[in-house]
Amino acid sequence: MQLEGPLLLVGGGKMGGALLDGWLARGISAGDVIVVEPAEAGRTALAAKGVRAVADASELSGSPAPSVIVLAVKPQVMDAVVPPYARFAAAGSVFLSVAAGRTLGFFAQHLGASAAVVRTIPNTPAAVGRGMTVLCANSNVDAAARKVCDELMRGVGETGWVEDEALIDAATAVGGSGPAYVFYMIECMANAGIAAGLPEDLARRIARQTVCGAGELAWQSEEPPEQLRKNVTSPGGTTAAALDVLMAEDGLQPLVEKAVDAAVKRSRELAG
Repeated sequence: MQLEGPLLLVGGGKMGGALLDGWLARGISAGDVIVVEPAEAGRTALAAKGVRAVADASELSGSPAPSVIVLAVKPQVMDAVVPPYARFAAAGSVFLSVAAGRTLGFFAQHLGASAAVVRTIPNTPAAVGRGMTVLCANSNVDAAARKVCDELMRGVGETGWVEDEALIDAATAVGGSGPAYVFYMIECMANAGIAAGLPEDLARRIARQTVCGAGELAWQSEEPPEQLRKNVTSPGGTTAAALDVLMAEDGLQPLVEKAVDAAVKRSRELAG
């Protein structure tokens, strides 16, 4: 990855920390990264990794303009955090946001209409390098900057792009919120196992490992999920009996569609 200046990470929390670890693992030099982290304990931990850490934007005066500024703070504090970095927009820095609900228009308002901004929706499996991030760029982001932002987010998993920002809401509902659906599926399977007579600990272990194993198989396999489902379903067998329930007209598919629709609507409300 070719960076024409330092890489500035604003926020060293869970997502910021996952991104940093991913970048370092992919060969980005710790000396090329600066992290803005208000917590002293966080700065100490970053220093142990060889990364320069500062408490706030005022400590960046005199530093060269960052190639990319990654905004990894909570959406509710963006209004206060973003303005001090507006001076870098004129210097050609690209802003990469990982905050939900903060639109490209929001950043244009705070950084100026000429700012190059990429909005992203990562998800929590990024913490283990298996995330899915959807990106959307404004018209000021050129091909080279798009490539750099894509490579940065690939440090924590897979990426995909949308050109229409309105699709970010759907990406949020499916990918951003999706891990919670899967975790709840594990809960439901475990509780059903307990109801069927399994010891609680064993039921929870079976449910967790089954979902994790199926996910790994889906990730490694070249076959689509539909075929993987068919592979494990013997005609007239136990799986087929269960799928008759899950795939009924009032089964899992319409329920998931209803859930995703609710998440899409809420995402639009939050973006406001």
